Amino acid sequence: MEERRFINCSNHPSANWCREQRESAEIYGKIEDFPFPDVDPGWDSTQIRVCAEKICREILENKPNAVMCQGEFTLTYAIVEQLKRKNVKVLAASSQRIAEEFINEDGSIEKRTIFRFVKFREY
Repeated sequence: MEERRFINCSNHPSANWCREQRESAEIYGKIEDFPFPDVDPGWDSTQIRVCAEKICREILENKPNAVMCQGEFTLTYAIVEQLKRKNVKVLAASSQRIAEEFINEDGSIEKRTIFRFVKFREY
């Protein structure tokens, strides 16, 4: 029997996830991190497509049950589109955003944002 896999294609290592997010991912299988690549802002759509094809080949070699894909928008779209054509379940983590703003003694503003995982949402 093949091992079930959940691929995390993002720049958010699963080791840093909260317990709820890890448990939600593990429903699909063992979590494997695939770092989302840096995208040169000068790339054209062909370079994005080629990069997406390479990433998708690597992901598909691991026979995932599900993939979380989050990163630069156009590359994410290309990856999601290609994986869905191969009937792979592709997800995004949805979270509650809690922002706090502080005014420092010197008048500067400091912001702190906390993201609380809620669930995975399918593309």
